[in-house]
Amino acid sequence: MTFALTMALALLLDWLFGWPDWLYARIGHPVTWIGRLITQLEVRLNRQNAARNHRVIVGAISSLFVVAACAAVGLIVQLMLPDGVCGVVTGAVLAWPLLAARSLHDHVKDVQQPLAAGNIERARDAVSRIVGRDPARLDEAGIARSAIESLAENTADGVIVPLFWGVLLGLPGIAAYKAVNTLDSMIGYRTEKYEAYGKFAARLDDIVNWIPARLTGVAFVVVSNDRNHAWQVMRRDAALHRSPNAGWPEAAMAAGLNCRLSGPRTYADRIEQHPWINEDAPDPDAATVVGALAMLKRCLIVAAGVLVVMSLL
Repeated sequence: MTFALTMALALLLDWLFGWPDWLYARIGHPVTWIGRLITQLEVRLNRQNAARNHRVIVGAISSLFVVAACAAVGLIVQLMLPDGVCGVVTGAVLAWPLLAARSLHDHVKDVQQPLAAGNIERARDAVSRIVGRDPARLDEAGIARSAIESLAENTADGVIVPLFWGVLLGLPGIAAYKAVNTLDSMIGYRTEKYEAYGKFAARLDDIVNWIPARLTGVAFVVVSNDRNHAWQVMRRDAALHRSPNAGWPEAAMAAGLNCRLSGPRTYADRIEQHPWINEDAPDPDAATVVGALAMLKRCLIVAAGVLVVMSLL
């Protein structure tokens, strides 16, 4: 399968280079381009004084427009690609910025290093860049837990899910998914401003993540030291998560690391009570985050191996 080989090479490029700062300074990033389109539509169409049903419909139409526009660009580019190796390499270069394995690893590493050194304030600052919780109220376990949960969830959202849609549909698939994911991250909130306008985007994100999020959980089970235990915990605790999808990779990672995740979450204006995942295990620490990063690397190796085998078949 050409798409599988293209995605395998894109994953390799992402892991080797990430998205260089000098390139971001020059041209930005596809996510920022999509974000500007989403913002422009939202400012014009999300009228707070409009009826709720109207805002839901308008939000759905604008979300579909963004997804369709990204898919169309991906399709046009894909149709222009040459045949053979040149087409595979070019497609991989174009898909490369739509993956986030290296960025994810580096952001979590930025949390782990000061946490291991005992610099809690610096660790709090680093974790505030990847989660929405109030960092000032996080202790060592809370910081480690936040970093690990972000790593588990974003292994799906930033790596496995885009690869899944890229393998199925090529550049249109991975571009459309990135649009869906960006929409959810920008307007898929249950707040007064976005609950109605972003309702469709949030549900669409749940749908397109459903299968690959579970595959991510299975991948973490495969790379766990005790696969049977990880499988049992994932099956038992995944549904405890507030998200229909994020619980699968988080539960598998919690079991693989022998730590508990989720639980009460403190935000700037509220405390949310959530059940523990792998409740009987101890709290994580800096060493546990190192283990989580190792699980990420093993998961990426498994994903790359599957893609290579698919391309050979």
